[in-house]
Amino acid sequence: RQGKRNMTLDSAYLNYPMRRKGMDHDRYTWSSMFERPPLKWKSDRRLAVMVVVSVEWFPIMAKDQPFRAPGHMQTAYPDFRHYTARDYGTRVGLFRLLDALAQHGIPASFATNSSIAMRHAAIVGDLMSAGHEVIAHATDMNATIASGIDPTDHSAIIDRCLDEFGQALGEKPKGWLSIARSQATDTPERLKKAGIEYMLDWVNDDLPYRFDTDAGPLLNIPLNHELSDRQVITIQQQSMDSYVQQLKDACDWLLSEATTYGARILPIHLTPYISGLPYRISALEKLLGELSEKKGVWFSTCRDVAKAFENHLGFSTTDLR
Repeated sequence: RQGKRNMTLDSAYLNYPMRRKGMDHDRYTWSSMFERPPLKWKSDRRLAVMVVVSVEWFPIMAKDQPFRAPGHMQTAYPDFRHYTARDYGTRVGLFRLLDALAQHGIPASFATNSSIAMRHAAIVGDLMSAGHEVIAHATDMNATIASGIDPTDHSAIIDRCLDEFGQALGEKPKGWLSIARSQATDTPERLKKAGIEYMLDWVNDDLPYRFDTDAGPLLNIPLNHELSDRQVITIQQQSMDSYVQQLKDACDWLLSEATTYGARILPIHLTPYISGLPYRISALEKLLGELSEKKGVWFSTCRDVAKAFENHLGFSTTDLR
């Protein structure tokens, strides 16, 4: 065999300026959750259970830039089958979820497209008057942010979303959930500059953590999609009973873990057109009742968790009213 080539690695390949323990960035200092100083919620509560409900408007034409958002239209235009199924969530399922929450006195966070606020201002007003929190969830389900989109469009989505909430509600949300939890590399800076104080996009923990941006500190509250009804019921095709059992198992595990390592969070991410169906809602109502009776459980909004965590850290990102 002629000539054996020497395949050596260029030494410059390993000279990456952001190489460090954990993820290779300077957004936050990496740490093991089990080695941090124990976190305490208010009084003797060990587990903050956050119910987060997605209130979404899906345009009947999917934009598909840079990808089709989860739950979007599936068949050729006009896709009335999927469009009306999602509209069922806003017309019917949402109110079943509200009744279930009210039955047990549970506050929740509603991650809402601003198009919902513009189209159905009364719905969003009802959420707030019932003591729930509204979190910004972009303008609509075509408004995905990612590196493949023009950077100026990122800010346009964020600004338009918050401006529309300001018009409809008289105030702008402090929390943000991106479509599909998708971000570009500079999305945290853009969110912070727009007045957002906590986001739910990064899911790599069971506790909130401080996220550094060039515009100042931002809090990340992990919203684990593996425990969402869309993931378990729609994607994995499991039953509501199976979903409820998984949430119970997660609650028990985290409560036990919190005894040794400090407080934890358990997000329950719900979708009105999935969990608000008549053959699923009773199981959810029962679950909420059982969890509310568990010692050490604190049902809280994301805003309340952000406040409590800032008190723990001894810093404030802003005035979280």
